[in-house]
Amino acid sequence: MKTILKYIAVTVGMLAGLPACEVERLPETAISDQTYWRSEGDLKFAANYLYTFLPGWSTEDVWSDDAIGLASNNISDGSRLAPATDAGNYNTNYTLIRAANNIVEKAPRAAANTAQSIIDRYVAEARFFRAWGYYNLVQRYGDVPLILKTLDENSQELIAPASPRVAIFDQIYQDLDFAIQKLPTHTALGTADFGRISNTSALAFKARVALFEGTRSKYHNYGEPTKHLKAAVDAAKAVIDSKQHDLFTGAYFDLFQMAGEGRQNRENIIVKQFGVSLTERVVTHSYYRGSLENGNMNPTKSLADSYLMKDGLPITKSPLYKAPVVSTDVFVDRDTRMSDTFMKKGDPMMTTKPIFDIAPLVFNKTGFMFRKTANIDDWNTSASTIDRPILRYAEVLVTYAEALYELNGAISDADLDLTVNRLRQRGGVAKLTNAFATTNGLNIRDEIRRERRVELAQEGFRYWDLIRWKTAEVELPKPILGNYFFKAEFGTVTSVRLTPDNYILVQDASFRKFDPARDYLWPLPINEIALNPSLKQNPGW
Repeated sequence: MKTILKYIAVTVGMLAGLPACEVERLPETAISDQTYWRSEGDLKFAANYLYTFLPGWSTEDVWSDDAIGLASNNISDGSRLAPATDAGNYNTNYTLIRAANNIVEKAPRAAANTAQSIIDRYVAEARFFRAWGYYNLVQRYGDVPLILKTLDENSQELIAPASPRVAIFDQIYQDLDFAIQKLPTHTALGTADFGRISNTSALAFKARVALFEGTRSKYHNYGEPTKHLKAAVDAAKAVIDSKQHDLFTGAYFDLFQMAGEGRQNRENIIVKQFGVSLTERVVTHSYYRGSLENGNMNPTKSLADSYLMKDGLPITKSPLYKAPVVSTDVFVDRDTRMSDTFMKKGDPMMTTKPIFDIAPLVFNKTGFMFRKTANIDDWNTSASTIDRPILRYAEVLVTYAEALYELNGAISDADLDLTVNRLRQRGGVAKLTNAFATTNGLNIRDEIRRERRVELAQEGFRYWDLIRWKTAEVELPKPILGNYFFKAEFGTVTSVRLTPDNYILVQDASFRKFDPARDYLWPLPINEIALNPSLKQNPGW
């Protein structure tokens, strides 16, 4: 099932054997660039390296109002300064882009022994990953250098100014359109190549990219939002119409367990694979024990409150909602995805505490604990092989709904049934219709955004959604609140601050800020500006 991991392991192993100055070069340099690039195997082996750049499980939600760690986060609370370096976000993406450019340039050398369709396939993989790298960069920094060939130390591009974001997005679309045309379908990949990028992977990612820029340009008042929103609608609908993917037929919680892995789960469109097994460890992680159980990312009251009651109404409107008396009351008559995303009393937890009781405040500062990927066996070994779903069919559905609404100012009940209501159904929540929204004083746009938030919670989307909607300046300066303080359950061992209505106060609003003139873009690393004086720092930094 995880065949690709073994090929990647060989790739990484060869890289590990190179001198330190060579670790960012492609695997073929360990052989000879002149004798490489002769067969399909050479192209596939080179492309394997690109997959090592797919992101693993992370705690990025602490940048947003959905989560907080053991301490406040300087992105979330607005206290960060321009860094000297930013290897994980800036340099790593350019390393990926260089590797992709290398394949795009040199793959045609295999023409004597390799069919053009095969060459096109691996060039398409490379162009997909180049688009991936540039999206990560433009999302954070805005204008960045656009480099489409491999460089040497004398290349003039090293001292060229940044390209405007419109040029970056145009190139991303060109690369993804090539990938959409040349990559095989998800079905054609089969079991042996499961985990590789398919044509629907490229389509779904194009929908993500276009929704981001379409809504960002709309709400930040620049560019051509209609162009991007239409691209998002078209790409998402193409994925839906392809019939290559569908929602997982099992429980939502199992999407993030071993039961949700492999080709049988058609919801997963792009995954970061881990494995192969505890006895054959290629890539493993300790996300549950190392990030969730120990409190490095804890859900907030803001996220908890966004889950609807099963009648389809928010807690502020539903007659089903009752103020909680004990901790399990928080989950009564709620969207069941809340129980699958938040730990609750009675859930399996860890070897030394098999059954969850209440989140220990010494670690879980909000009194809540995330549950996705929770697995006692993985806690015990600290070596999980549970894959990370990076792009799911559920995201495609909410992308289609949001892009349609933002493009047209309305969405039909039929399209709500095609998208949002399929997700609400698996959460046990009543359907959303235009009439239901009108009757109950709900805003369709807000309900689509709410659906996106709860469906994709704990998966790293919330911060970027606040950025593109231009609501970060409203949401991020708010205080960080946690669970209702159930004194009999939490006890008094750990001192906590409480609001007047008895909710845990983790970080007061006076310690949080967001400067809309500065914080919608990230600061360029200072060392990069020193290396290339043509680069200009983003405003306010």
